[in-house]
Amino acid sequence: MVKLRKLEPSDLPFLYQWENDASAWPDSSIHNPLSRQDLRDYIASTTGDIYADRQLRLVIECNGAAVGCIDLFDLDIRNRKAAVGMYVAPDFRGKGIGLQAVQLLEEYASVQLNLRMIYAVIATSNEPCSHLYQKAGFTPSSPLPAWTLEADARVWTKLFQ
Repeated sequence: MVKLRKLEPSDLPFLYQWENDASAWPDSSIHNPLSRQDLRDYIASTTGDIYADRQLRLVIECNGAAVGCIDLFDLDIRNRKAAVGMYVAPDFRGKGIGLQAVQLLEEYASVQLNLRMIYAVIATSNEPCSHLYQKAGFTPSSPLPAWTLEADARVWTKLFQ
């Protein structure tokens, strides 16, 4: 069973491992390792309120174990939209956990936050991620040539209303 929850201080070891997974950096805005102190400070400073922090990081739990995290960020209150980013630990990929996490986040974003759209920017070379968002009902749009030094990207959108 997959659920989403707020970050806790006990998540530090997982967060440290996930944020320092250099293989995920090309698909994120991370470009350098983060220290345990950086992450301790982040956990301590985040309120869990997307309106105050302008982002929301939630831990993905499967059967009680932390297996990844999913974020809403770049919150645009006026236009009621936010970007989605997700990381699932390598041992838990390909098991439907990411899809369930996205679906839970969709429900929270549309019902609780009253957003009208969420979107993800995915490298065109990241076929598993593109497939996941397609399966979740996102629509591909807006190609982004040379979006990063490594790859082109595409915006995937999900409208709620």
